[in-house]
Amino acid sequence: MVKPRKDFFERKTKETDIRIEVNLDESVPLEICSGVPFMDHLLYGMAFHGGFQLKVQGTGDIDVDFHHLIEDTGIVLGEVFYKLVINHGEVERFGHAVIPMDDALSRVTIDVCGRPYLHYDVSFPQGLVGSLDTALLKEFFAGFTARARINLHIHVPYGENSHHIAESQFKAFGKALKLAYAKKGNSNHGMSAKGTIV
Repeated sequence: MVKPRKDFFERKTKETDIRIEVNLDESVPLEICSGVPFMDHLLYGMAFHGGFQLKVQGTGDIDVDFHHLIEDTGIVLGEVFYKLVINHGEVERFGHAVIPMDDALSRVTIDVCGRPYLHYDVSFPQGLVGSLDTALLKEFFAGFTARARINLHIHVPYGENSHHIAESQFKAFGKALKLAYAKKGNSNHGMSAKGTIV
């Protein structure tokens, strides 16, 4: 019987309490309660289009600001994806997706290389979507990138509606994750020509 590629991570601080589970080999259920409704919407689209099971339970000091909760959600999700490689073996490493949503187009490229780097080239015409400050989405991706130990490039060349820009980003992110974290085929070459990804 093949062991499913699933893992979890939980993090409790004085500001947030977050637990996230991911199963790369299943696509349902999606049980997402991050504590921020629009973030739930974005994470749902990410996992749905990424084709992986996602469970998120988060609470935080949102009476102060959403910043800690959004950033820490990225940190915890990044730790889960790092554990998926460490505990379940090599992955294909590279993933890329281009996703439109009405007026917006998002390009996301991933390298699971062990070296954290984020390039985030995104502008939001409207500063809020629902109650979420769109500037916090960069903090989510920065947290994910650092803890997943990946190279992540996100570029939105155009878009008029911040909701569409944000949603197309997360859908593209999910698609790119699916490709990058696909189980590596029958190859003895490893994930890097130099023999290690770190």
